[in-house]
Amino acid sequence: MSQKPKPTLADLRVEIDRIDAEMHELLIERGRIIDQLIEIKTRQGGGSAFRPAREAAMMRAIVERHRGRLPLDTVESIWRVIISTFTHVQAPYRVHIDVSGGDARMRDSARFHFGFTVPCVQHMGAADVIRAVGESGGDLGMFALDGGPGAGAWWTELVPPEAPKIIARLPFVERADHPAGLPVFVISRPLVDGAAREVVLESVTLDRWRAEIPGALHSIGAEVIGSAANRMGLGLLVARPGNVEADAVSEALRSAGGADVRGSEVGAHADRFDASALHKRAN
Repeated sequence: MSQKPKPTLADLRVEIDRIDAEMHELLIERGRIIDQLIEIKTRQGGGSAFRPAREAAMMRAIVERHRGRLPLDTVESIWRVIISTFTHVQAPYRVHIDVSGGDARMRDSARFHFGFTVPCVQHMGAADVIRAVGESGGDLGMFALDGGPGAGAWWTELVPPEAPKIIARLPFVERADHPAGLPVFVISRPLVDGAAREVVLESVTLDRWRAEIPGALHSIGAEVIGSAANRMGLGLLVARPGNVEADAVSEALRSAGGADVRGSEVGAHADRFDASALHKRAN
């Protein structure tokens, strides 16, 4: 029985051209489906173009099934750009970014997650980003988890019901060598649907800090993300699991001795997904 001849370089290049053409056709097909999606949404009265829960689920699935020579960084970036660009096609938007802590890492994060089609607008501070998003017709904002230099209790700006809210923590996929690994929050005007609620964020005010607070919050699976003095005494940004009751944080703080405790939800995001082990296995 004769063996099948091994492919030549010319044969392999033909295969690569075929695959490239098929990938392009699939992107065109995706665009046609987006056209249908826009038509259906228009008939139904609209709806948010941003679907943080779906985006997080898609990114997790991509990472879990990835294998082979192509770096995970490239795959993740390609899909992030596809998702963000097609969202922009549905409803044009800008991303307002805080560069008060230096623009290099923030710009890398913005371009990695949103590509070059979506316009980026620079601001000096989380408060300016929050204000710009609140005044926009549907833009996003992005800033470091600490809000940047001198930000103070920036999360209190998200408390009013009509104010922007946190909808994502990026990167969706975390690992030690991530090329856009700066942890950032993404905000938008309040979403009607499609939000990820595995982690809920609360702005809490109380009289002062107490050593018992971290332990009391840990008992319900919550943690302090940020703290700053304010005119009410002390402002905390607290993250709690989405399946924990809304008043559990206030009760935990009171059990730790906190006085005049008041809390308001300021957003939510998908749970953190550490892909370090999967990344090593894929390589």
